[in-house]
Amino acid sequence: MEKQAESRRVVVETPNARREVVQTETARYPDRDRSGISGAALAAIVVGVIALAAIIILFMMNQQQNDANVNTAQQQPPQTTIVQQPAQQPPVIVQQPAPATQPAPVIINGQTQPAPLTGGSTSGPDDSAIQMAVDKKLDNDPTLATLGVTATVLNGKATLMGTVKSEALKSQVERAVRNVKGVKSVDNQITVG
Repeated sequence: MEKQAESRRVVVETPNARREVVQTETARYPDRDRSGISGAALAAIVVGVIALAAIIILFMMNQQQNDANVNTAQQQPPQTTIVQQPAQQPPVIVQQPAPATQPAPVIINGQTQPAPLTGGSTSGPDDSAIQMAVDKKLDNDPTLATLGVTATVLNGKATLMGTVKSEALKSQVERAVRNVKGVKSVDNQITVG
């Protein structure tokens, strides 16, 4: 900033006297050499120019790196990735004891009736054939198929197990199994729940 002082002498005449008064005025003017730009504005301009230059340089380096990656990828054969997996452990089998309230069903397939000693034919169909006929009877009836009742056949005796909603359904399952050819007796262990 530039200061300029201006002094004036003024003569004041009054009826009694004449006196001289000196008036001084000081005026401040900004430096004319800087052409009106403050230091803060100049610093902001310099920082902006440096940031712009850094961005341009980084962009150019990134473009060169991308070009180099493309050239390298075109020159190299494709790589094969090998992934090694750990060996699989054998499954762990946990056996739980059967519930104490109901005996576990015994299913014996392929057992045939012993031939009579007289040399005649067998007395009737074997258990596996009866088992298949009972299963077919239960599966083909839409009402019985949805109940989840199981039947096992041993020596012509069919054992029924499962749970149904009513006594009527329990009786219906027993009647259906009794009517299968080869079933000699029915042990109905179905529970009503």
